[in-house]
Amino acid sequence: MVQLKTDTSIEEMREAGRVVAQALTAVRERAAVGVSLLDLDKAARRVLKEAGAGSPFLNYRPSFATTPFPAVICASVNDAIVHGIPDEYRLRDGDLVSIDCGATLGGWVGDSAISFTVGTPRPEDARLIATAEEALEAGIAAAVVGNRIGDIAHAVGRVCRGAGYGIPEGFGGHGVGRSMHEDPSVPNEGRPGRGVPLRHGMVLAIEPMLIGSGRDDYYEASDGWTLRTSDGSRAAHAEHTVAITDAGPRILTRL
Repeated sequence: MVQLKTDTSIEEMREAGRVVAQALTAVRERAAVGVSLLDLDKAARRVLKEAGAGSPFLNYRPSFATTPFPAVICASVNDAIVHGIPDEYRLRDGDLVSIDCGATLGGWVGDSAISFTVGTPRPEDARLIATAEEALEAGIAAAVVGNRIGDIAHAVGRVCRGAGYGIPEGFGGHGVGRSMHEDPSVPNEGRPGRGVPLRHGMVLAIEPMLIGSGRDDYYEASDGWTLRTSDGSRAAHAEHTVAITDAGPRILTRL
């Protein structure tokens, strides 16, 4: 069931979202050739601790997971699409990195993701990342009272498919509130005018995931979490937590 938030609750969620934005900024600033993914996780942990925030990622164990998630960020490199576990891997020149982070503050959750390259960027990676961000903006623009979930999905999918990229089936955005994953599901592809009507007080995580080769297939790595492209092509991920209001969409996970 979709839980509508009051205006006061949205303001409180904005504070959680601000912490997420600060953590992602710290991770992006820390990322450099030779820095490990665990170092990036530590940078995010420091921000959460200083803000008095918790992590909805740490020890999260949904039904599909064989083990709890052991970190406060997902760190997905190159052919990893989402859910990468930070480890001792040290970043290399030209790596494409996607970082997903959440924060719990005052009982409310914020959730956001960014993608970037380390060192010398490849032109094809820059285009992939830019398209993920464009798809996110298109989805946000469609997140208005009177539209439906299908309008967001269609806006995201049109940008991704129009650029020739693949979309991993079965993964997309979701409602956000007291917990990280709430109703409704927000697909990254769909038909306009279909699905749950968008109402003032809904808060959604909109998160395009793009596969550079144009294929949609992927596989789950042996760690039980990381999703990787089946053909080894690179992927990008972008996400914001967005409140739907009568005044238009409000992004909660920006600085």
